[in-house]
Amino acid sequence: MSLLEISDLDVHYRRRVGRLHALRGVSLSLSPGETVGVIGETGSGKSTLARAVLGLVRPTSGRIVVDGSDVAAFNQRQWRELRRRGIVQYVFQDPLKSLDPDLTIAESLAEPLRIQGSADIHDTVRKILSRVRLDGSLLDRLPGELSGGQRQRVAVARALITSPRLVLLDEPVSALDSANRVQVLELLKELRDAGTALLFISHDLGSVAGVADRIAVLYQGEVVEDRPASSVINEPVHPYTRLLVSSAPTLRSAAAGRAARGELRTLLNLEGAPV
Repeated sequence: MSLLEISDLDVHYRRRVGRLHALRGVSLSLSPGETVGVIGETGSGKSTLARAVLGLVRPTSGRIVVDGSDVAAFNQRQWRELRRRGIVQYVFQDPLKSLDPDLTIAESLAEPLRIQGSADIHDTVRKILSRVRLDGSLLDRLPGELSGGQRQRVAVARALITSPRLVLLDEPVSALDSANRVQVLELLKELRDAGTALLFISHDLGSVAGVADRIAVLYQGEVVEDRPASSVINEPVHPYTRLLVSSAPTLRSAAAGRAARGELRTLLNLEGAPV
């Protein structure tokens, strides 16, 4: 049984003139313990997809089934209960958005446990900090006293502390320098290997390629590829995917890049989009 099942999801935003179609007929599934990367440029619908799964955006149509429940139809009370149970957790691109600047790291990590009425909060906090490779000496510090990489690992720890079945990560390494990016990606690999289901949303194919079991490519609000990661990297089908592969620093091919840009320009012309 899928842990997350998205079917024919449409999300439209009303504008003064017409509507913006952020997502069009998106279907995507994620099994327990699986890591799925969602790749696309700015404006492709990646963050809208994450917000819809979290109940922060109401779908225009379609279904979003999380752990057997159609959350697209949830009211606020039902969402509060789902969040209290900690089945789904979220890691923001900027950890300062999820960490209260006035709470110590210990207080931030303990908060979800207190909401659940958990016992042994102190030991659980120390264990989760160790799991993300941070020293216990950081517990009394404020988020602003940590480096960007440390803050992001604390944000991951806070998401994991309730033992969620699914963690959504929205551009979790894009704001980090190369050294911290490598550390966080290694942490995500460990989480994947330990059986935590991850939905890894990013514009950076190179970062996702080493973590994801499967990659879904979003282009202009539609999923144009959804296949095993190795197939997407080695045998990209859609012109936009080929362009992403050729543009990734570790996957780059200049000749393939020129060909993919030409195909994509042709496709955009056929669809009537600006080039």
